[in-house]
Amino acid sequence: MALRERALLGQISDVDLRLVRIFCAVVDCGGIATAELKLNIDISTVSRHIKDLETRLGVVLCRRGRSGFALTPDGERVYAAAQQLLRAVDTFRTDVLDAGRTLEGTLHLALFEKTATNPHAHIAAALAQFQQMACAVTLHLHVSDITSIEQGVIDGQFHLGVIPEHRRSDRLAYHELFDETMLLYVGRDHPWFATAGCARDWSDLGGQRLAGLDYHSPNMEITRVHNLTCSATASDQEGVAHLVLSGAFLGFLPAHYAAAFVGEDRLRAVYPEGLRYECRYSAIHLKPLAPLRAAQVFLNCLLASRHGVSAG
Repeated sequence: MALRERALLGQISDVDLRLVRIFCAVVDCGGIATAELKLNIDISTVSRHIKDLETRLGVVLCRRGRSGFALTPDGERVYAAAQQLLRAVDTFRTDVLDAGRTLEGTLHLALFEKTATNPHAHIAAALAQFQQMACAVTLHLHVSDITSIEQGVIDGQFHLGVIPEHRRSDRLAYHELFDETMLLYVGRDHPWFATAGCARDWSDLGGQRLAGLDYHSPNMEITRVHNLTCSATASDQEGVAHLVLSGAFLGFLPAHYAAAFVGEDRLRAVYPEGLRYECRYSAIHLKPLAPLRAAQVFLNCLLASRHGVSAG
């Protein structure tokens, strides 16, 4: 095997786990100097811990110096394995607490972007209710794209996800939560800005420069259905907003998110009566296994907040 068998490979102690966590923090922060603030440990100590881990593994994990911080090939392999190890440890701890019916541990919740401004989402209300019911649980919110959330739930990185539905996976359970209206917008400098309210057809978009998301989503699906081609793409909806605000592109955005730009007369919806589509948001978790108890409690809070009632 490429990595020589050392003590860490034979048995893992609390000290080893601490070294692994420090190493992952350094990688996540992009270097030892930045990790110093996150870990609240001085640079020399962080550097010593990395060296200790390298000694125990028998490999060089990273290059550090004036040229900057970079992982070695062995470092990349160890980092990937370390992430799996730490997730397994956290899952074990949470499962043990769950087996004892104690609402403790860490709940990882992944949300699709721009849900905070949706008045129908009620996620904040669910969080408040959950905090009252499970104050000992540490919440960790992740914001990501649909594909990453789905895969993260399947891989066990996230206990629950909240996404706009686009295609259902046989490995996931879905619980419908709320809807979102998507409208087509133009920026102030676009030729259509002055006539945005005029009736138009989907075929009118064929000759326009359209901006959209670059991954499988309801946004991508609507362009496929109407045989449209995106002239520019973005990894998230804020990126689409920047493209539309430039005046060079049209693009679909959540109506609640675009409202602030509309109020400033920087965006206008193009024929909102016809050029629109609806997204249905659902909570997802892995099946056939039921989500762990803290996740089930939070899911109940989400479902209850949808109807304005208590989950208790």
